[in-house]
This record gives sequence, structure tokens and C-alpha cells, in this order.
Amino acid sequence: ANNPPPPGAPAPPQKGHFRPAGRGAAGRGSACDPSQPAKPIEFNDDPSQSYENLTKTVQSFAAGDMSRLTLMLKAGDEGDPNGWKRFDDDAVLDVNYVGVPGPPTGPAVLSGSGTTCETTESDPAIISDPTPDFVSNVQTESGGESGATLRAHFVVQKKNTDGSWSVATEPVRPSSGFVTDNAKVQVTSPVSFADGTLARMQSWTRSYWSGDDHMIESTHSSVASKGWCYFKVDTTAPKAPTVTTDGTYSLCTANACAAGGGPGLGGNFYFKPASGDTNIAGYEYRLPTWPTWHSVTGSAPTKLITPELPGTQILQVRAKDNVGAGRPGATTSFLFKVAEGEGATGRWHFDDAAPSSGVTTAADTATTTGTRHALTFHTAGAGWSSLARRGEGDRSFWLDSTVAANQTAWADTSAPVINMQASFSVSTWAFLTDSSDFRTIASQLNSDNTGWSLYYSSSVQRWVFLWSWYENGVRKYVGANASAAGVPLKTWTQVGGVYNATDRTITLYVNGRPQGSPMELGTSGKPTTSDGVLEVGRSGYSGGFERYWRGRVDEVAVFQRALSDGEMAQEAGLIDPDTGSTAVELVGAWNPDGATGTTLSDPVSGYGGRPITLTGGATLDGETIPLDGVDDAATVPGPVVDDTGSFTVTTEVELDGAALAKKATGYSGQVVGQRTADGSAWGLWFNQTGTEQVPQDDGTLKDVPVGYWRFGRLAADGKTYTAVTSDSAALTDERVRLTGAYNAQDGTISLYLDATPNDVPTAFTAVAGSGDFSAGRAYVNKAWGNYLPEKISDLRIWVGAPANDMQVENMIGG
Repeated sequence: ANNPPPPGAPAPPQKGHFRPAGRGAAGRGSACDPSQPAKPIEFNDDPSQSYENLTKTVQSFAAGDMSRLTLMLKAGDEGDPNGWKRFDDDAVLDVNYVGVPGPPTGPAVLSGSGTTCETTESDPAIISDPTPDFVSNVQTESGGESGATLRAHFVVQKKNTDGSWSVATEPVRPSSGFVTDNAKVQVTSPVSFADGTLARMQSWTRSYWSGDDHMIESTHSSVASKGWCYFKVDTTAPKAPTVTTDGTYSLCTANACAAGGGPGLGGNFYFKPASGDTNIAGYEYRLPTWPTWHSVTGSAPTKLITPELPGTQILQVRAKDNVGAGRPGATTSFLFKVAEGEGATGRWHFDDAAPSSGVTTAADTATTTGTRHALTFHTAGAGWSSLARRGEGDRSFWLDSTVAANQTAWADTSAPVINMQASFSVSTWAFLTDSSDFRTIASQLNSDNTGWSLYYSSSVQRWVFLWSWYENGVRKYVGANASAAGVPLKTWTQVGGVYNATDRTITLYVNGRPQGSPMELGTSGKPTTSDGVLEVGRSGYSGGFERYWRGRVDEVAVFQRALSDGEMAQEAGLIDPDTGSTAVELVGAWNPDGATGTTLSDPVSGYGGRPITLTGGATLDGETIPLDGVDDAATVPGPVVDDTGSFTVTTEVELDGAALAKKATGYSGQVVGQRTADGSAWGLWFNQTGTEQVPQDDGTLKDVPVGYWRFGRLAADGKTYTAVTSDSAALTDERVRLTGAYNAQDGTISLYLDATPNDVPTAFTAVAGSGDFSAGRAYVNKAWGNYLPEKISDLRIWVGAPANDMQVENMIGG
């Protein structure tokens, strides 16, 4: 299970339940007479093959240690003509399996006109119904969807006066029969809760499997949702209020859901008390993209609400009465649909031609109406690069940083692309190779040298979005800086800027996230009429140009409107609208097959100037990178990726069980990770939780270390993790494929064994790393340590996070 079971909950799931038998289509009984009925064939493990038997292999498969299992039926001697004598010519291998249960999704309590799941005890949902409904969508792990037989188990606890929790009810639905994968299950509480009762609900998926002839209901495994939904029963609190709109957005019904407005476009919402509520003093409301409730006073106020993303949204509203500081009541859920925002005014993918093609223009592929604006390359130092943000087969814009005569490379349009007197946004991907001076990614300046520019500042070592204007003949500036110093070189970073003409603010974005609060221009900052062209790779000043870029630029887009935070995150996500996959770029690949010595090159990714160096006496053995867990390490000067952006790391690792058996409980060793100036930015870890004695083939007992894989950050105390954890204990002395991913757009980390997701995506606050990418050791509390006895192979790292486990499987190669 992903969490320890609460009191009264079912025992944690034991993955690997199966029936190790195959069935021949035409195997016969004791006689060869064709009239004999077909007979099953028993498969039995061979004691001499303790690590290769069917039982152990299928257990590993069921536990998620591999994503695919191939079974074959063959005679003991395929060259013997009598090998298949007692079979017909249509013998088959028929395998029955059961889907491993996955954490249920959407656990919630019915409140007012919708459902809610408040995850903090201090702010529970207020429920006016003493017998509330509970809902959840049951799931299986990937691969088990077909033929899944599932039920939902709702564990509901109430808080006692002494602060403890006790089970209130545990309904399982459906009570008879089963539902399929992703089915929504709803149940009314079998018990009634007294007024003032604080309770919490957790849902579980139960997966059942069959016996020989019928479903055995007592044979199942379960897995829980992560966390609890807290609620408080109060029949005297305000009821769910009435919510209406000015028509910009409209309530979705069962049969119609018309899109209105758009991202960043506000609409008026009107809040009124429910019938019979006379003491309403105000309201609380929120959208899914808001981390906290917002407040408004008055018994019937009007509130302008601005959604950030297109698509369906749920506005939650609850009234507060005038009792004491005000009690919140039941929630109204207002479902509405936000229309797609206007697309990019200009978009340049820079994938038009190969590096040696001689082509010197990049097409504007935006689909909005209006004139298209090609970018023209200038000087021999500007051209195409085969290293690009969207991965293999893509191209980017390369501005040569190696030849002094070519340091004035750039590209520009022939006319203005956006009007700077109105709201606008710009998004780019930058790969900076030189930080010795100011470097401009993109800009658009007018003939009076006012306007905007997006650049790297060598004086503060930060990304900057700069706005300039003239006031009484004096040029003035407002600059929005990145919150974290130390821009990483030779890594891909999304950098964007937004000017909001209504609020008169500018905002800088890095990897899809706003950097601090919007900077106010004030009443004096007035943009002039736009007559300058879009520049990529330089900016203008005092009638000339400066701040030439060195490195690569890719995926430039400009919009004639202010993108919301959510839209800028989507822009940084690079999601393929046809497949749903995200764009990933391999930036490091080290394979020790056939290699010896103390260095290992990267001939695959194209970013090959980053060889691994082995230290501490470690040497390559022709198959793996063996590290002793004492002082061995394998290191690449870093950073390899921008830690604040999405990335994925994978490797095969084999733990040294004998060496780990000597480690103390609580020991942590790093498989691979990247460091900051004072500690771990992130890593793949082995965390030892104890040892156990395991019987051996010769009848003796052997101490075997027990621990779990983790992906995330280890704090300076060397004990506390912010991480996701493997569902099952880590295997020793066997190769295991580990993959970790950080999604900067939703701020979560994920862990995969092979391509099977473990745990659930978990919130993670990225720490900008500037140090080494290292295997076999970690930098914790400003010192190297946490050495891990291991053998690793096939170490790879990408910019970008996968959209799902299918994409993970494609990335790691099945």
C-alpha cells in the first residue's frame, strides 16, 4: 500500500498473488485416445533454479519490477518428434491474470451541489447532511485495465475527544458484483453523524480475482488513496449558496456546456444565500488553480473572477454566517467551461532545415489570422542546430559563440509582430553557453529605443524581463528578475515574460512559473507606438545593438494578450496536442558496455562534452560502473539539467546486498543525483529500513537488507526526505530499472520501477542546482557522503517530464 492502513482498514496489499499454472488446448489424459478430454498441464518450479523460476519471475512482474512478461510453451526437446505427441496441432498457452489495484482517484464527500475533498484537518468541508455520500473512482495499475473486477472500500473515521481517531464505518460498494477500471462508485454513509462531528474519509481500490470456476470474494488486494478527505457535520451552518453569472460564463448542465470568455478574461459571479439563510455576512470562493480560499463580504456580493486555463472549471463557493468570526457552510460547485484563448501571434519552431542546408529563414507557423513574420538569420554565425528542445529530429536556432568575428549573430523579422501598447506575452527556450556578458534571448524595441527585452544579466546572474520608456526626455526602466541567482549554463530553460496593459504590470517566468510578484510600471510608464521588429539574439540601445546571444534559442512564441500563469505553464510543458505526450530532449547518455578505465564518454546524446569520471579507485568492468559504497563515485561536472525545470533520469542499478547488510537501519545511499551549493537538489536513493533473515537453498539463514527506493531530496539532517517511495521493498543483487521525473508545470515528482509508476505524484519544491551530477554518493549538509555499494549501467537524463507511463516505456526502451 502507499500508506500504512488506518485502524480498521484492510491489511496492506500483497502484490504477486497468482495461480502458476498454464493450460494446454489439447493435452490428453492417461490414454492417447482422441476421445479423452483436454487436461491442464501443471508447471512446477525447479529448486535448482531459485532465481529463474516461474514463481519468482511472475512475482516480480506482479510487484511491478518489470512492465512486460513473455511466456512460451515448448517441449523439453523440440527436436524430438514425439515431444508433442499427446497434443493436437492447436496447443496454446492460456494465462489468466488479475490487475494490481491502483490508488483510487477523485475521492470526495458530497457537499451541497457538488463534491469536495479538503485535505487539511484545520479546514474541513462543512456537511449539512448527517449521512453524507462518499465517491471515488477505482483504478488498476497500468496493464490491468482489461477485465478488471473492482470494488471501492471507503474507510471513514471520526475524531474522539481525546484527539484519537476511531473507525465510524467501512462500506464496500458495490456490495455484490463488480465494476471496471476507472468506474465512479458512490455510497451513502450507513451511519449518521452527530452535529459537530469531525470525520475523515479515505478510499481504497479492491481488486478481486477468480478461482477455478467462480469469483472468490475473499481473495483480493487493496490499495488506498494518498491522504484523507476531512469533513465536519453541522446542520446549523449556512447551506449551499446560489451562484449565477453575468453570462460571460454559464453553468454546465448534463446536456450542454457552452464555452465562454477565455483565459485571463474575467466574468461577474453573483452570490446569494440559500433559501432560509438570513444571517450571511460573506462568502469564500476558489478555483482549482488557486491554493487557498478567497473572501468577499456582504450578503449578496458580486465578484469578478478570472480563470487561468481553458476547459472546464469548477468554482467552489461557501457562505459564512455572522456567528463569532463567521462559520463557513456547505459548498456550491459551479461547473463552467472556459473558451480557448487566442493563439500565438507568431511562433517559430526553428525546425525548417538541417545545419548544412544554407537556409537562412525560419517560418512563422502561428495559426491566428494576420500576417506571418519570417525570421531572417544574419551573419555566418547564425544557423541551425541539431540539438533542440523537442528532441530527436528537431532543430533549434544556433548563434555561434566560439569565433570572435561571428559574435554579432542574430535573427529578426521585417516588421513589428506585436503592439506594445496592448497586453502581450513572449515565451522562449534558451540554452546559454557563455555568461561573461549580458545575453539577450529576444526583444522588440521602437525607434526611440524603448520597449522590452528578455535577457541574461551577468551582473546579477539572473534572467531579466525589462520594460523601458521615456519620461520627460529621460529613459526609465522596470525589470522583473528571477528569484534565484545562478543561471545554469548549457542547460535548456524556458524563459518568458508578460505585460498586462490593464494592471500595468510585467512578470517574468522561468520554466513556466512566475518569478515573484508582478512588477508595477506605475502611471508614468507609457509605451509608444510599436515600430520596431522582433529581434532574436540581440537588443538595441542608443541607436545601436548589443547583448548578443551565445548558444541556442528554440520554440519562440509571442501573443497579443497577457497569458495566465496556467497558460505559461502549458507553454513550457510542450505537450503534443495529437498524442498527449510531452517533448523530451536527451541531454546525457552513458553506457558502460565494453568500456574499461576511469572515464566514460557520452557518444549518443549530442551533448558529448560531459564524460563521466570515476574516482576512489573505481574502474569500469566492461558491463557496469561498479562503486564500492566507501569512497567510489562517478561524476559529471554539472549541472546537466536546470533543476527548476522538468527533467527525467533513468538507470539500471544492482545493489550489493552483502555490503548493505553491514549498514545500520536508517542508512541512505544515493544511486544518482545532482547537487546544489550546500546539499542535494534531487536524487534517486536507497533508504535502508532494516534487515531480515532469509532461508537459503542450503538450509542456512542469511541477513538480507530491507529498504525502499526513493526519488526526491534528502534534507541536511541526512534523515528527512521530500520524496516518492517505491511500493515494494528494493531488490538486492539483481538489476532494477529506476526512473525519476520532476514535472515543473504541476510541481510534482514521480518514481517508476521499469515503466510501472510507484507511489503517487507528490508535491516537490525544486531547488536550483549548480553542482555535480554524481552516482554512488551524495552532497548532503555541505559535504560528500551517503556512498552506495552498487553497479549502475545505462544512465540517461532528459529535459522534460513524461506525460504517462506509456511515454516512460518509450523513453527507456521497453
